[in-house]
Amino acid sequence: MVRNMKHTLMFMVLAASAFGADFTLAIGSPVAGSLPGAPTTSDGAPVQVRKVNASFAVRTEGCADPATALISATAEGLVNGARQSAALRLLPGTGPGVYLVSRDWPTQGVWVVRLIGTCANAKAGALVPIGPGGFIRESSKFFPRFATEAEIEASLKSLAGGAK
Repeated sequence: MVRNMKHTLMFMVLAASAFGADFTLAIGSPVAGSLPGAPTTSDGAPVQVRKVNASFAVRTEGCADPATALISATAEGLVNGARQSAALRLLPGTGPGVYLVSRDWPTQGVWVVRLIGTCANAKAGALVPIGPGGFIRESSKFFPRFATEAEIEASLKSLAGGAK
């Protein structure tokens, strides 16, 4: 009986690892959107990053076929006390499931980038705060679902309070 339980438990662990991790999104510097050997400018930055004025890179993780994952991004802002939204361009990076997020929002106010990802039936989301020096990795939040409006509001209020 104990031996059967051990075999069952071992099979469950192996099956879980075979299916891989849950679908998630990861972020990194814009340079992370380019693979080694990609064309670079004279200062060593990937051509693609300079061309799109990328703020950061986003990558899918845990998707069986990263090329089929869908990601969208919007900038959600608070400018002079008023909420604003701006659709963002996502340009393909140099690998499947890797994208560069364009810097298409105004410079005034406080902003978070809302990422929405799907892979087959799986969902993932992220909120990436933007500070004066670019995206703030330490304050970014990642979800196994899409971020809620309340979570966006809380992130914006936190940024607005920190800007004073």
